[in-house]
Amino acid sequence: MKAISHLPAGYRQIDSIDLQKDKKAALTVNALALLIGAAMILGANLFVPIASLFTRSDNLTVGLRFLVLGVSIFAYLFLHELVHGIVMKALGTKKVRYGFTGLYAYAGSTAYFDKTHYIIIALAPVVVWGVVLAAVTALVPASWFW
Repeated sequence: MKAISHLPAGYRQIDSIDLQKDKKAALTVNALALLIGAAMILGANLFVPIASLFTRSDNLTVGLRFLVLGVSIFAYLFLHELVHGIVMKALGTKKVRYGFTGLYAYAGSTAYFDKTHYIIIALAPVVVWGVVLAAVTALVPASWFW
């Protein structure tokens, strides 16, 4: 089953999550994201010390590295959601909506997906950008890793 526009007969909603209305859930998701991010930074620090970001071979290089890091983080927000949208479209949704709530960027659809396809949509950016960023970080000098 790919995307469907109407729920099957006999479907009943068991639960829902609305991070805009449920502040406790929103805080929990954000706290988990921060913990995962911290673990990733600590793990990567074992291979390329974060101090390399601050290496002062010349001030232009350090400033340029911080500029690239900031622009990259901002661009990733949009590229991440774009991958969700592309996969939703590939799985049959008619229209993908993109937006930003002030708390989250999102890609959404009015279509319904089964559990398997929902998991594929959810994990697609991790797989796509994981491969891309792994290749990039393997190719750049250590001082540009971060």
